[in-house]
Amino acid sequence: MKLRYAMVCSSNQNRSMEAHSLLKREGFDVCSYGTGQHVKLPGPSLREPNVYDFGTPYKHMFDELRRKDPELYKRNGILPMLKRNLGVKHAPQRWQDNAEDGPFDVVLSFEEKVFDMVIEDLHNRDQILMKSVLVINLEVKDNHEEAAIGGRLALALCQEIDGVENWEDTIDDIINNFERKNRRKLLYSISFY
Repeated sequence: MKLRYAMVCSSNQNRSMEAHSLLKREGFDVCSYGTGQHVKLPGPSLREPNVYDFGTPYKHMFDELRRKDPELYKRNGILPMLKRNLGVKHAPQRWQDNAEDGPFDVVLSFEEKVFDMVIEDLHNRDQILMKSVLVINLEVKDNHEEAAIGGRLALALCQEIDGVENWEDTIDDIINNFERKNRRKLLYSISFY
């Protein structure tokens, strides 16, 4: 049985989508989400971000930013990122609105506050199935270079988890080996659907 994976960051743009793209290419059953109130992309200044609602198609964002300032958004990597996202799925989705997507076996977040929001949301849901879900946080800075590294680390971690008979029996060893090998500390928790 293949496991179902969810990749989660704040806006479902950079870190979660880089990991989603890599895992999808490797044949994993994977979805991705954001936990923020809105989707935020860098703008001409820190005070002027581009803000969208979840569900706004990546193509709409791409076309709008290309019209606004193609050089700026090409130079800061936003247009190439949106182009990649277009090849993965239609639009950013919000974790808190994903209940109809069904249960996941492993949820990987890329920021501690996102990890906390996922755990809180899972605890607030009706736990009818009593099916366990492993929630892991791999801290990754929200920039294109770190997202690329984080995506490769997420893929390696998911391959390790996917390669065992029952992750519940071996998760401590998997986490310890990953931390030692990659010199990255992971947070993890088990929740239920």
